[in-house]
Amino acid sequence: MKRVRYPLMQSRMVRLGLPVLVAACASVALLAACGGNTSSSALTAATTKPLTCDDSMKAAFKPDANTTVTLVKAFKKGDDINVSGTASGVKAANDECLVKLNVGPGNPGPAGAPSTSAGIGIEVWLPSPANWNSRIHVLGGGGFVGDPAVSSLTQVAGIEFMGLDGSAAGVAGGEGAVSAVTDTGHVSSDPLGATGDGAFAMNPDGSINTTLWTDFASRGIHEMAVETKALAAAYYTTPVKYSYWDGCSTGGRQGNEEAQTNPNDFDGILAGDAAINWTRFITGELYPQTVMQRDLGGVPLTTAQINGVSAAAVSACDSTLTGKHDGFVSDLTSCNYDPTLDKTVLCPSSGGTNTTSACVTTVQAQAINKMWYGQTTDGSAPAPAVGNGYSEQLQPNQLWFGMERGTQLAVLAGSANGVPAPFTIATGQVALELQKSSLATPDFINATGNGQNGWESLSYADLANASAQGVALQTQFGSINTDNPDLTNFKARNGKLIAYHGTADQLITIQGTNNYYANTAARMGGYPATQAFYRYFQIPGMGHCLGVGSANGVAGVSPAANPPLPAPNQLYTALTNWVENGVAPDKIPLQNSDASLTRPICMYPSKLTYIGGSVGAASSFTCS
Repeated sequence: MKRVRYPLMQSRMVRLGLPVLVAACASVALLAACGGNTSSSALTAATTKPLTCDDSMKAAFKPDANTTVTLVKAFKKGDDINVSGTASGVKAANDECLVKLNVGPGNPGPAGAPSTSAGIGIEVWLPSPANWNSRIHVLGGGGFVGDPAVSSLTQVAGIEFMGLDGSAAGVAGGEGAVSAVTDTGHVSSDPLGATGDGAFAMNPDGSINTTLWTDFASRGIHEMAVETKALAAAYYTTPVKYSYWDGCSTGGRQGNEEAQTNPNDFDGILAGDAAINWTRFITGELYPQTVMQRDLGGVPLTTAQINGVSAAAVSACDSTLTGKHDGFVSDLTSCNYDPTLDKTVLCPSSGGTNTTSACVTTVQAQAINKMWYGQTTDGSAPAPAVGNGYSEQLQPNQLWFGMERGTQLAVLAGSANGVPAPFTIATGQVALELQKSSLATPDFINATGNGQNGWESLSYADLANASAQGVALQTQFGSINTDNPDLTNFKARNGKLIAYHGTADQLITIQGTNNYYANTAARMGGYPATQAFYRYFQIPGMGHCLGVGSANGVAGVSPAANPPLPAPNQLYTALTNWVENGVAPDKIPLQNSDASLTRPICMYPSKLTYIGGSVGAASSFTCS
């Protein structure tokens, strides 16, 4: 969902008329633009003159009536990457060409309204022909997407770090692959385009904006795939050999969407911490704040209280793998820690021994148990010894899964100076589900009225109703949940998908990915049959897309947790090796920041097992 900075479909074959294709991309781009498999040797190189990186491209590249080239800019190796004359501080690693596109028709409306759109903004980065590796490697977005720099003619979005594997300009200049990013058809109110409030998805009259929901959910990313392939074919006049999707959070959801809906767009998909089950988990992201409103009288827990209880949970559960404390939890299934029974975190008034300001009352401890269990219809939660909330399938009365024990709860249960600070995507989503803008935070702008923090008055039943509405409105929401387990067509085209998810994700619970993978395996003939084309890896201790305020998602432990995490491009390299060389990843060794721990991550549903030896050596573990 939130991008960390360091992260219904109209048939193209119907509206893409052959006469409007320019000759330069007629042979290669036509198949690509129609969603064809560009990794096939059946594609033949065009023999006409290639496009050049200058303003002539604005007239020369016209793959369809809705697409316009809005900006072209060439950068030489060492140039500062900017188009406004104001230095960005980012230098081009090699010669590369920036091309900005707009794909209509957009969405009409009053000037300045969040729901008014000029079209889908796409920013494509082309390495020089001499440096091109014949790949496309596009990057996904975060949150509600809508980065204003994508559609801007004075800003550059592709220099922003998009998650695990860098920026679009960096991919083009360093790796040598064509890369791209998109705003998915709207401009976010967030100047970083990293979260946004969802106001674009509500029309000025308060109704649901189905056009922009569809652009956001599916059309925007498909158009990016189509236009990037067509532009690459016309620029290099040689076939694209391999095309890859690489995204985390919303970018992970987008990758799953492509596999489900447009299976011919990409040969390989890397999908991290995926925001699938969109309305279910995002509505559930408001649940920790609702618990504090309903059970704690609206008085939020402090960061010290939340982190203190979370650290106690880690200490209770982080030694089950090796018998020694790791500082992060590897086996979430067996972690049944219950703060209501832990005197070391309870205040003396609740029978505890903790006399610091970080102590919690029994009522507060039970509120945290509820957050860990996840959203229920009535705010109830069983004792952790009976059900800790961690499972592949929802339990009776459970509407969505909660955060895992030990994760930084302050991201969703946060406050600022004693004032509740909900995750704005969650409040915006609930406002959209109940079609009432006043429920959102004040940054949600709409002609019917702006957000007024009305979420604070929601009962458990009200939030449950919002969750039900989110599911019921899927057609109007562009089928945003992206939870279709039928990947028959993606498998048939020989596509490969690697999913990964951090066990300490502070925003998107890993259980949503567990649930989707289990459902997909059931639909696709079991785990072995699914693993032939789709493999999933859990990463212990990893936070959302590697961070959100830290290199991991574990809270309150001292010294700070230092789990083994993926190196830049490590998982992407595993994907390309699978697609191009047939080497399917089974277990992937990861290393922590000081090289004191090297451990493999296992292909789900296999679990890491300690077989003896140094707890810091990968050879001491197996997957079983």
